[in-house]
Amino acid sequence: MLVPRLVLALLTSVVGMVADAANSARPQLVVGIMIDGLDQQYIDMLLSHFGEDGFNRLLRDGVIVANADYGTNLDAVASTAVVMTGAAPSTTTVSSADVYDRELMKSVPAMHDPASMGNFTSETYSPRSLAASTLADEVRIAGGGVTHVYSVAPSASQAVILAGHSANCAIWLNEKTGNWATSTFYKDAPTTLTRRNRTMPLSMRLDTAQWTPLYRADAYPGLPEHLTHYPFRYTFGRGNDSRYSMFAASPLVNTEVTDIASDLITDLKLGANDGLDMVNLAYSLLPYDYTRNDDNRYELIDAYLRLDRDLARLISTVESRVGPDKAIFFIAATPPKGLVRRDEEQWAIPYGEFSTKKARSLLNMYLIAVYGNGEWISSFHGNQFYLNHKLIKDRGVDAAELRTQAAAFLTRMSGVDRVYTIDEILASRGDARLEALNRNLHPDTAGDLIIEVDPGWEIVDDAISNVSSQRVKYVKRYVAPAAPFVIMAPGVPARTIDTPVDARVIAPTVARQLRIRSPNAAALPGLIL
Repeated sequence: MLVPRLVLALLTSVVGMVADAANSARPQLVVGIMIDGLDQQYIDMLLSHFGEDGFNRLLRDGVIVANADYGTNLDAVASTAVVMTGAAPSTTTVSSADVYDRELMKSVPAMHDPASMGNFTSETYSPRSLAASTLADEVRIAGGGVTHVYSVAPSASQAVILAGHSANCAIWLNEKTGNWATSTFYKDAPTTLTRRNRTMPLSMRLDTAQWTPLYRADAYPGLPEHLTHYPFRYTFGRGNDSRYSMFAASPLVNTEVTDIASDLITDLKLGANDGLDMVNLAYSLLPYDYTRNDDNRYELIDAYLRLDRDLARLISTVESRVGPDKAIFFIAATPPKGLVRRDEEQWAIPYGEFSTKKARSLLNMYLIAVYGNGEWISSFHGNQFYLNHKLIKDRGVDAAELRTQAAAFLTRMSGVDRVYTIDEILASRGDARLEALNRNLHPDTAGDLIIEVDPGWEIVDDAISNVSSQRVKYVKRYVAPAAPFVIMAPGVPARTIDTPVDARVIAPTVARQLRIRSPNAAALPGLIL
């Protein structure tokens, strides 16, 4: 009987060691980070100027996907939905930060939900219109609802998508009051949020806040000589009605997001609970809209250097709480904007103005001549014309034929490169460009006509009075920006993947490392790291 007992003891010992090894390797906290506008060119230029524990740490110890391909340029909200769900806008319904509501006849935020009240805000948001599960949802489901998931972002819609349907709380900045807010859709408003709003409100702190360069001008590589003589300085005093929006567009908001995330991790002991906890954050490195001249490189480089310090502090906070062998970080960039302000006239770059109001008026006059009197166009939003479907139906007009006629007319306008009808896009017929557009539009929110203007032309969006009282201008640039993705996980060796990778593989790749199932709309397999 001695031998069987010895065998049993050995088996018990082996099973115990295997279990201990599995438990020691199981992650306890995952931190997901979206960085809007992160540009690989700036990362490369600033590597020697970053500290060792921020970007350099991630690039040294992580798996780097040099180019995550989103198909077409998407804004931060739509890109975040792709990353968190593993699915394109054609599936998730989230194709942009704001979508046109045909019934209300105006643009509304993608996550707008009148049925959900705000907490510390009158804004109403929820994830009900996000038609897929997210990584955050799968973390909560895998933990049986006892694990914790939080998100923090300047943008409400982005915060909601990062939190998903099942999180404890999504936290965002109310740009009217300066409060950090959430939605009653989520059941947990942590004391961290309440304390911050009541004991250290942003409305008070902004009175003395200012954004000036972190370092001397000669520490900023790539700056032309003339910029180094005039260091920038931005304040956010009470007399400025746009001060919260200015703050939200500055890198100071990234520091604020880091502060809140660090407080959540510390106060709620995230990563020290049973199971896997998650914190998802959004940062921005977009060019500052409130610069005093058109060349904003000084401010942009400073934003990168500041975010490097914030990342180092965040990583330190996480690893001091759970240890470096129990934490996973993933960082996904959204493509830098291809829409910028026009170059100054002194450079003599060819340009023109495409007025959406004028185009709408001329197109409507043409359609009246062909189909009779009526307001044939409901709105222009983004780069899309929305036709009056009720009028088309009442007149018994063939909608597809009308769209074709309208597209042919718009194509003849100065500055118009090409016009697609929604019919062409949904049919695709093997055209790569049409397939990319089809992937990133949803039929319920897409316009009837999608327009692209010539490079260098300034789009004067003066047909959106329901959104803004000002003429919104932006210049079309044809760019193919690289949007890097990095995952740093224990036991995963560092390497670089240079070939482009579909951005929809990010969610299943992270899920594989977390040992949970992929979101329900993620059709592509994750990368084997």
